Amino acid sequence: MAEKQQDEGRKAVFRIPRTSFMAIALLTICVTPIALGEIPYLEWLYLFPIALTVFVVRTRTVATREGLAIRTMFGKRDVPWSALKGLAITKKARVQAVLKDDTKVPLPTVRTRHLPVLSLVSEGLIADPSGQLSAEDIKPGASETSASE
Repeated sequence: MAEKQQDEGRKAVFRIPRTSFMAIALLTICVTPIALGEIPYLEWLYLFPIALTVFVVRTRTVATREGLAIRTMFGKRDVPWSALKGLAITKKARVQAVLKDDTKVPLPTVRTRHLPVLSLVSEGLIADPSGQLSAEDIKPGASETSASE
């Protein structure tokens, strides 16, 4: 089991917190009297909670040993670590992947506080700007071999 986990490498999933479903449920409750009220044809208001639910379920960024899998509401894109030139940080602490052709790809739900995790999952291909990780933390299998000795 440990060998299989080590072969797959580390994996990190960045997604919208599931507690946002409570806000969507509250929105559905608030829309119901209007949608089912005396004015006909307002049932289309239920499209807003449905669209928000789809957005929360679909939007995520998955980092694996191979690269990044970016999924938005309407699309999916896989970016291998070898195609990455680096990362860019926007004014709102959002992270963008900069490809070798200088194209910027937004990483949904990834913030600057997640950069050490990206460095850990990429096995050092992405540098950790925070300095929280040491070289032994980043390399796969380093902690397991020192613990078993």
